[in-house]
Amino acid sequence: MVKIGNIQLSDFPLLLAPMEDVSDPPFRAVCKANGADLMYTEFISSEGLIRDAIKSRQKLDIFDYERPIGIQIFGGDEEAMAMSAKIVEAVNPDLVDINFGCPVKKVVTKGAGAAVLKDVEVMVKLTEAVVRSTSLPVTVKTRLGWDENTKNIEQVAERLQDVGIKALAIHGRTRSQLYKGEADWTLIAKVKDNPRIHIPIFGNGDIDSAEKALEYKNRYGVDGIMIGRAAIGYPWVFNEIKHFLKTGGHLQPPTITQRVEVIRQHLHHSVQWKGLIAGVNEMRRHYTNYLKGLPNIKEYRLKLVTVKSVEEIDEVLDEIERVYSGHQFERRMVDMETMAYSCG
Repeated sequence: MVKIGNIQLSDFPLLLAPMEDVSDPPFRAVCKANGADLMYTEFISSEGLIRDAIKSRQKLDIFDYERPIGIQIFGGDEEAMAMSAKIVEAVNPDLVDINFGCPVKKVVTKGAGAAVLKDVEVMVKLTEAVVRSTSLPVTVKTRLGWDENTKNIEQVAERLQDVGIKALAIHGRTRSQLYKGEADWTLIAKVKDNPRIHIPIFGNGDIDSAEKALEYKNRYGVDGIMIGRAAIGYPWVFNEIKHFLKTGGHLQPPTITQRVEVIRQHLHHSVQWKGLIAGVNEMRRHYTNYLKGLPNIKEYRLKLVTVKSVEEIDEVLDEIERVYSGHQFERRMVDMETMAYSCG
């Protein structure tokens, strides 16, 4: 049993990574239904929360069926981080997570996200400010370091644990790598093997199959795995990994009927959460990933992104299900290089 503060998880939990413009409530709903053990919101600007920015406030929306759920914040100012943690606590998530890993320029230039990796003392002070301002468990997601010459994650892990964080998720790349190249889990393993470390350590980066999840579990000894890109358009990845870890066998890939059903569920949650127009529009970027692997799907995908009502979408989905009935999907492999998103 893995524990984060008073949160009890399974022996080897699978976490859904916080992904900007992806990890909204509708996406989280289908991931939870398909085996995600712990999920996080999209990352939220501490300054945006304090200014009462509409987009930032909307990201605070969480639902009981998602629990346990963490709200992730980012920022470079101690006071703002502390105040935003209090705002977060008011909506009653299960934990507060701090993003010290986002590599995108608009975040880094504000001295937030992965930029904090350049100054461990600042990172410690920001973390301590959040820990002191909330009674919720505080966790951190970060990277190995700023660049190849400053991989300071072993020191960072000890320092953050000392000021009170309850778990640490580590993406196996530096900020300078962005999402390119192969994630290096050897330093994640060193953090986990450190006798001083007693909090759960979760590994993140390049998990795109059940086989790799088992291999990395055994090789690097982490307490659990955080999955990001592999879940986009394929929430079944969580249960597929769980089944493989338990039995050594593979679940059959989802059929076209199962894929269409999850698209409908995702659409329903999207419209329910954002309203008809925004909900329908938000779904348009998901269809390609859900329907990947179907031959000559372009015509139907074009229909899905142009129709404007749920009824019309349902009609297109009915047609897709009828036309591709019996299609045999292969087990999914994710093209990590081409599937980009903003996350730690």
